Amino acid sequence: MGYRQLAPSAVLILAACAHDQSASQFVRICDDSGCAERPKSQIALDASRNGHDSAETDSDRRIAALVKAGETNPRAAYDLGLRYFRGDGVRQDSYQALKWMRKAAEGGDLQAQKALGRFYLFGLEEMGPDPREAEKWLMIASERGDKESGKLLAQARAAKQSDQDYYRWQTEARALYGNWYADYPYQGYWQGRGWYWY
Repeated sequence: MGYRQLAPSAVLILAACAHDQSASQFVRICDDSGCAERPKSQIALDASRNGHDSAETDSDRRIAALVKAGETNPRAAYDLGLRYFRGDGVRQDSYQALKWMRKAAEGGDLQAQKALGRFYLFGLEEMGPDPREAEKWLMIASERGDKESGKLLAQARAAKQSDQDYYRWQTEARALYGNWYADYPYQGYWQGRGWYWY
């Protein structure tokens, strides 16, 4: 069967397979100077020239360097937080993602402030949402001119108001339950071997 005899869907499948194969031939490498796509064959060659046994040790070294940079560089802390959030080069860990994103946000990184606001607005895995904390970080990012943060800030304020309404309702409900416990007497009592009702 020639190329011209293939069904259009078969051509699309072949094109997708070819695309997947070419995409898997490259690896995204990031270091102090930035990120770049490099052929896998070149990475293996570089590792053998440098005396490294495997790409795993190189990956560990890169992450350790990123952790060290993240201690003082908000952009590195943001990248590390994002890596932990995605599980990119490290084990996915929401606690570490939040920790590093907060460090970057406190260091003044705008993208981290917005990301931290999102984490708190929508919750992060086992951590539920915290609209108050979301409002804080989204307000900072919004005041710095980030338009998306302004839209998210409106959602955070609505969620915060909803939380406040729920808390107010819970407080009133507890008071009512307290009154119910005190104000409503039992209608029966136990005497000897049986119950009697008023």
